[in-house]
Amino acid sequence: MTGAGVESLKATATGVSAAIKGKDGAIVNGEYSHCIVAIGIVPNTENIGLDALGVEMDRGFLKTDPMCRTNVPGLWAIGDITAPPWLAHKASHEGVIAAEAIAGAHPHAMDPLNIPGCTYCHPQVASVGLTEAKAKEAGYEVKVGRFPFIGNGKAIALGEPEGLVKTVFDAKTGELLGAHMVGAEVTEMIQGYVIGRTLETTEEDLMHTVFPHPTLSEMMHESVLDAYGKAIHF
Repeated sequence: MTGAGVESLKATATGVSAAIKGKDGAIVNGEYSHCIVAIGIVPNTENIGLDALGVEMDRGFLKTDPMCRTNVPGLWAIGDITAPPWLAHKASHEGVIAAEAIAGAHPHAMDPLNIPGCTYCHPQVASVGLTEAKAKEAGYEVKVGRFPFIGNGKAIALGEPEGLVKTVFDAKTGELLGAHMVGAEVTEMIQGYVIGRTLETTEEDLMHTVFPHPTLSEMMHESVLDAYGKAIHF
């Protein structure tokens, strides 16, 4: 049920009773075994002296620059007390950036759009960069490619024919703006597109890359080709 909201929720002897208002305004009452509440995170930044130091905050999160510095000289912050995405691999990389910057090195700045997001459900979900909607909202003219798992021999052989690979490019420059995947092992494959974005890869680079056969990664190639009307196998 998309575009819906919970109007009321009550515990029952067997689970929960919920009144759900759909996007058409109609309210549907239902009985369910469980209710899972996922409303994000709250940073553990209260009562540790940040106010006294004058640290700039946003709803409890510390504001930092791309090198993980706060507005207070000598105070650095990483991980879940800073801006999203709140992911372990993002926090770990921030730690490296902060340590190298403190030591006087010259690390690359943190770019949240190059941080991959992975959901370990079934099917898996993975993405990096801008969605098609966000790219258009940002003023880009886009070229979008899609390739389904059913068109890939390895996916069929694995018994995993359901899924999709989608790529979003800047129509003017060929910049890879974002990539989004649903299907088997996409949390492993997404790193290919992450590397592509980090290296500022264009569609030409990806089109000329040779992908091994038979692999699921071939769908990444086909999705790129499809964005420019050149898909081969579907």
